Amino acid sequence: MLIYNVKIFSAADSDFEKGYIKIEDGRIAETGDMAQCPQTADGDMDAEGLTAYPGFVDIHSHIGVWEDGLGFEGDDGNEMTDPATPNLRAIDMVNPMDRCFTEAAQAGVTCVLCGMGSANPVGGAFLAMKTAGSKRIDDLIIKEPAAIKFALGENPKTVYKDKDDAPMTRMATAAIIREQLYKAKRYAEDMDAYFESIGSDDELDRPDYDAKCEALLPLLKKEIPAHIHAHRADDIFTAMRICAEFDLDRVIIHGTEGHLIAKEIAKENCPVAVGPIISDRSKPELRNHTITNAAALHAAGVEIAICTDHPVVPQQYLPLSAALAVRGGLEHDEALRAITINPAEIAHISDRVGSIEAGKDADILLYKGDPLDVQSVPTAVMINGKFLK
Repeated sequence: MLIYNVKIFSAADSDFEKGYIKIEDGRIAETGDMAQCPQTADGDMDAEGLTAYPGFVDIHSHIGVWEDGLGFEGDDGNEMTDPATPNLRAIDMVNPMDRCFTEAAQAGVTCVLCGMGSANPVGGAFLAMKTAGSKRIDDLIIKEPAAIKFALGENPKTVYKDKDDAPMTRMATAAIIREQLYKAKRYAEDMDAYFESIGSDDELDRPDYDAKCEALLPLLKKEIPAHIHAHRADDIFTAMRICAEFDLDRVIIHGTEGHLIAKEIAKENCPVAVGPIISDRSKPELRNHTITNAAALHAAGVEIAICTDHPVVPQQYLPLSAALAVRGGLEHDEALRAITINPAEIAHISDRVGSIEAGKDADILLYKGDPLDVQSVPTAVMINGKFLK
């Protein structure tokens, strides 16, 4: 089908004041200026007066994990029986039939990275998924695993202090992370040595299977990044220090005090997922929370995305979070990129989502007004080439 006579904000290098988008088999086949528009036909959409935007992408969410309107029965966010659980997978915890997915999709949030919370220093594997299109999570997956979740700061300390168990300090939290990464590194080395020895006179015994170490192999191979919950400046530095020790790709999640050390983060070339921006200072490590954080990080040269941390901020308020970052000094179009192409690139899924370009999934929003205006809602939402009903 064709969407034509439409203004296109591509979040890439292919904006058009009046253009068209050709969609085939759920993908964007081509975009262009109306002067080159193919012949239209029945079923095509004349979008005169509308602007097309890429579907919004939230790089850090717990949607379908703490389910809407439920207590313990719908709480699958933290396995608080072991501080190191890299073998846990979000695909086994997210309920795509949670009604928050419907609210997210209707608000234009078409893709989320979601998973476990921050109780454990080593949490488990996040996934990237669409917010609509199937009742079965397996059919919504874009990438799995998409990241390994780690947590520093007050969350692990609070959880395990109540259990009178480690970690009760920041140093124990870091030690648990290092220990698990060293075990995985040694496991990988032993496994490589075993495979290299096959067929030789000195063939080694295969190492015993270790689910925790196996889960960390994609991280050690730099196939996926570490997503590290860190609010306070010293925790951010600890995150970058540990990742440097193990040569890991990494993303700082939250980065509340990032504005205090923006130049240092920029020197490390470390992306930050800023949020929740709509937040009070509910615990000590949030005392320097400010809506100017995203702007300060971007001005220093840090690649940023904006996240909701749903259900801390409901998923549908991702564009409102971006609007608040604009109030805090972030340039308008950069705020749009922080909920489209930036999170897609940081999450290594920009081959599928994040911009309106040929070859990508046809996740397209049509607006009459500004998406960052609190009164604006999408006129239409398309996911994988199909309009939501």
